[in-house]
Amino acid sequence: MMRTANPALGAGTFIGARGMVSGAAMSIQGTVNKTAVLLGLLLVTSAWVWGKAFMGVPVQGFIALGALGGLVVAFVTILKKTWAPLTAPLYAALEGLALGGISAMFEVSYPGIAMQAVTLTFGVLAALLIAYTSRLIPVTANFRLGVAAATGGIMLVYLASFVLAFFGISIPFLHDSGPIGIGISLFIVVVAALNLVLDFDFIEQGARNNLPKYMEWYAAFGLTVTLVWLYLEIIRLLAKLRSRR
Repeated sequence: MMRTANPALGAGTFIGARGMVSGAAMSIQGTVNKTAVLLGLLLVTSAWVWGKAFMGVPVQGFIALGALGGLVVAFVTILKKTWAPLTAPLYAALEGLALGGISAMFEVSYPGIAMQAVTLTFGVLAALLIAYTSRLIPVTANFRLGVAAATGGIMLVYLASFVLAFFGISIPFLHDSGPIGIGISLFIVVVAALNLVLDFDFIEQGARNNLPKYMEWYAAFGLTVTLVWLYLEIIRLLAKLRSRR
């Protein structure tokens, strides 16, 4: 059975969409094109908030709107996959608001860090895509299970950290810039990156199973979710490393 750690691209996606094809079916090239559209939208809104930040406009409101709005739209997209042609672009635009503000805040403290994080994110994407298409990384059932378990564990830790923060309690080492804290961030970056491999596999399997055309938008949405997570983890890791200088 297909398994992916990305909640947007789980095994249930195939069950829900299979047998609903009427007309054109999902293709890899179509998914690539739609992913480019989503990343373009994300870049536009991110650049807009970035510009506002360096004009002295407070960006906390944009970050909150983008993060919370993006979360709501993501859940709607997962529950209503047929809405993906509309909700996936909206998700990308909202996440761009959040990433633009977050990136600007990091940039103030660590000049040049945002471009470094963007470069590394797309570098990892390209490297893993080459490794996947070359079959250097075999996507076995155990591989899927391991990445899914690690991702689930990370999400639980983040959820616990969020809840405990309301009581003034922080999870040891999670946000520290010491060796253990950096090691934790590096592990999370690796897990986030490996989710890209599962996303590639999902897209390939979706095209092979002739899923409906709208699933191109849904798969592009899932890949964008992973890229956003990877970027955020990379910029956090870079910040930890630069804070030690």
